[in-house]
Amino acid sequence: MPKKRGKRYRQALEIIQQAGDGPFTLEEAAELVKKTALAKFDESVDIDVRLGVDPRHADQMVRGTVALPHGTGKKVRVLVLADEGRWKEALEAGADYAGLDEYIDQIQNGWLEFDVVIATPQVMSKIGRLGRILGPRGLMPNPKSGTVTENVAEAVREVKAGRIDFRVDKTGNLHTAIGKASFTSQQIRENAEAFLREVLRLRPPSVKGAYVRSITLSTTMGPPVPVSLSVLNTLR
Repeated sequence: MPKKRGKRYRQALEIIQQAGDGPFTLEEAAELVKKTALAKFDESVDIDVRLGVDPRHADQMVRGTVALPHGTGKKVRVLVLADEGRWKEALEAGADYAGLDEYIDQIQNGWLEFDVVIATPQVMSKIGRLGRILGPRGLMPNPKSGTVTENVAEAVREVKAGRIDFRVDKTGNLHTAIGKASFTSQQIRENAEAFLREVLRLRPPSVKGAYVRSITLSTTMGPPVPVSLSVLNTLR
C-alpha cells in the first residue's frame, strides 16, 4: 500500500510538477528545492547521487571528503582524541572536546554528543575498541577521510568550516546534506557543484559504462528534484 503523504509534501510535489517535467538544470533545481521547503524549521538540503558501481568490490568503493564553499549550515560538534600535549591546540582550533581515556570511557558508556571524531595516529591503538560503537555510525576516525592526522588543528578548522565526509552505501548511492533551505540558490548550487566535482574525481578505474546514473536535490521533508546529468559536463 503506497505511503500516504502529508499536505506540505503534496504541495511541494505540485510546485515541482508545475515547473515542468524535468530533469532540471542545477540552477533550476536549487531554486525549486528552496520553494519546496515548506516545513516550519530550516530544513537541510540533501543531494542524492546514484552511481554505477558495485560497492561489494573494494576497487569500486567511493569514499571521500570535500570542503563545501558555504559549509552545511549545521553546527558540527568535534571531538579530538589525542595525547594530552595536543589538547590545547585542538581546543584553540575550535574543537568542542579534546581528551583521550576519559572520553573513550564515556563513549563506551553510551555518550555520543558529537558529530565528528578526529584522532592522531599515535592513539588509534587505544581507539580501536570503539570500532563497534563508532563504526556503524560512520564516526570512526579514518585516514582516508582526513580524521586520522598529525595536523589536528587544520583538520578541526576544515571540519568546522564545512568539510564533509561521504561514502557510497551498499546499494550504490551517495547521500549527504549540502546546506540549508535558508541558503541562497547560488550557495546551494555552488555546494552541489563542489560535491559533484569531487565525486567525479573519485571515479574508480574499474567502473565500466555510466558512472553517475542520477542526481536529485531534496529538503528534509520534501520530494526529490531531479537534476539533469548535463551538469557533469561543466565540472570535468
